[in-house]
Amino acid sequence: MITDMDDIDKKILNILQKEFPLVEQPFLVVAERCGLSEDDVLARVQKLKDEGIIRRIGAVFDGTKLGRVSALFAARVPPEKIANFVRVVNANKGVTHNYRRSHEYNIWFTANARTAEELTDFLNDVKEKTGVLDILDMRAVRVFKIDATFNM
Repeated sequence: MITDMDDIDKKILNILQKEFPLVEQPFLVVAERCGLSEDDVLARVQKLKDEGIIRRIGAVFDGTKLGRVSALFAARVPPEKIANFVRVVNANKGVTHNYRRSHEYNIWFTANARTAEELTDFLNDVKEKTGVLDILDMRAVRVFKIDATFNM
């Protein structure tokens, strides 16, 4: 069950989303900004993770600027093949998202690779290992980024 967040929790979330300190002890810096001890901040962050408010803490990189290619894929997967399909897709280290949708194309996933050929090879490998051939390959033509931060 999610408890009510106080103003300190909200301040911590704002810092973690937009101003995460890139130093040896980032949570100590957050603690100092919030007037708390590092242990207090770590306990609050753990509570927020336990409650599902924080899913992950990590960097987000612009793959295109790093020379990578990416695509969104949508697959029409029969119910009896979903478990294996998901396992095969998730085995690739370039997969960043994989989720089920209530749609004719019921499994959507994103992946990135060093080259377009490598991404095509990945898709062909998925088709071969799963027997699922109806997969839409929607390569990024133009990038749209939305700011997915929430001012608490």
